[in-house]
Amino acid sequence: MKITYYLEVISSWCYWAEPTWKELKARYAGRVEFEWKIAKMQPADYPVTREQCDWFYRRSGMIMRSPFMLNSGWLEPYREGVFPAASYVAEAGKDFGVTGDELRLALAHAANREGLKVASMDPAIAVAVKATGLDGRKLRARAESAEVAARIAASTAEFFAHQVNQRPAFVLTDGIGDKAVFSGLVRLEPLAATLDAMLADTAAYAAHAAHFGGPP
Repeated sequence: MKITYYLEVISSWCYWAEPTWKELKARYAGRVEFEWKIAKMQPADYPVTREQCDWFYRRSGMIMRSPFMLNSGWLEPYREGVFPAASYVAEAGKDFGVTGDELRLALAHAANREGLKVASMDPAIAVAVKATGLDGRKLRARAESAEVAARIAASTAEFFAHQVNQRPAFVLTDGIGDKAVFSGLVRLEPLAATLDAMLADTAAYAAHAAHFGGPP
């Protein structure tokens, strides 16, 4: 059983989804494989002004009943190939053994809570070095490499191949060929219910195979 989480590091809705992701990993540890991938947002997906960004943050904050409002100070004009650097830095961290959530969460917090401009490479690297202790020059070179750009392009294309366009997105697959796709949902309950159902079905198939073997 596997769940793949498609995200953009500085996305506010991905930020709101992180408690759900954390709880799923704790609840299904040892039974489900967890993986995150970058699904790069398109230029039109970003707010144009801080005023517009704040409007979105007020809406999502109210929906999530948050005791705090997110910080739009990270927002900069879109620059092709650079914006948002945070996702490239998080992806590059994988090449240095940082495959968990810690680096991308540090970058997301820096953007959404502190308003740091991690859409640009210098601030993103500074946050990453503080969070992980990695060599900043090596990390930057990797974040700006063609290989990392190609991986992000591939995972973004994979995201769109699921016929979805909202992040976060969660794709659940199991060993008996079932697949469930959630796009734009951030709450735990529907994901947990679906995982439980898929795990139960997988266990039932295994029990049947133990008693009757393969098909004649």
